[in-house]
Amino acid sequence: MRRTASPLSLILLGLGTFLLVLAPMLAWYVEPRAAVTPINIDTTAVYQGTGSYFDTGELKTVDDKRITVTQQVRGDVADSEKSGDAVWDVTTTVDTDKSLPAADPHDALEFFPSRWVTDRKTNKPVHCCHENPYFEGDAFLKFPFDVQKHAYQWWDNSLNSTVTLRYSGTKKVQGYSGYVFKGTVPPTKIGTRLVPGSLVDQPDSPQVLAEEWYSNHGIELIVDQRTGRVIYAQVGPRRTLRAPGHAYDAVLLLDADKLSFTTATQKAQVKLAKKESGQLRLVGQSLPIGTAVAGFVLAVIGGVLVLRGRRRPEYPDSDPSEPTM
Repeated sequence: MRRTASPLSLILLGLGTFLLVLAPMLAWYVEPRAAVTPINIDTTAVYQGTGSYFDTGELKTVDDKRITVTQQVRGDVADSEKSGDAVWDVTTTVDTDKSLPAADPHDALEFFPSRWVTDRKTNKPVHCCHENPYFEGDAFLKFPFDVQKHAYQWWDNSLNSTVTLRYSGTKKVQGYSGYVFKGTVPPTKIGTRLVPGSLVDQPDSPQVLAEEWYSNHGIELIVDQRTGRVIYAQVGPRRTLRAPGHAYDAVLLLDADKLSFTTATQKAQVKLAKKESGQLRLVGQSLPIGTAVAGFVLAVIGGVLVLRGRRRPEYPDSDPSEPTM
């Protein structure tokens, strides 16, 4: 007698084996290639708060005014595809109620155009494609994928350098949990500006090359762990002018203890984080686990059926009742 495997048992065994091979490929091959920075991005983040600023019309600092920071990010798809990196054009404007809505961003209180280029997998800066400014660090408009509980070097455009942001626990934004990172910037000279001498307590000088100083009361970012997307941001910028070589501030240009994402921006960022994180979880966890379980079950069933088989005569054309010579 011999056993013959049915077509069904072979199909089940083959399919189960295929799924068992596919499962680790999804986790170790497909998922890392899905975790890349998008290039066709077009988002706007809005910060709001109250503070003080120098009113150029009144030539004095006014207090307790609403300040709005708008950051628009658009991906340059053509340059991104050509370079293989993520090329983003970023426009940041600081507005008061007087300059909103502004037809031209140059009418804002402050206006910062920039061009960011990063490696799509590691989020590291790439120095190409007319980047502006030249920047360093490991976190910029977003954090790397798979955020860890350690300090990151966050690029501060106003400082034109990196700021150390340290992990500070977890917090929920619109019901969605993220990692919290915090840091501050001490008063730092960031450049010079030609102004009337009287503006910086130098009345005998028609014009003075005043020192521009910047600090930040506190930076707090809440980040989606899987994607590195910032779902909440809070900053406290302070910009002042000092007479050359002086140790005190003569003019307050901008000061706000807290400018943070509006509720609408928080909801939009959380929605995107949920979507992107869910896609990565599906490819990196749910599908591999489900595929492995299904593959194991099918392989076992198919293997059992193959082993059991059907008993058939070794010589089916012969008559077992006939004597053999």
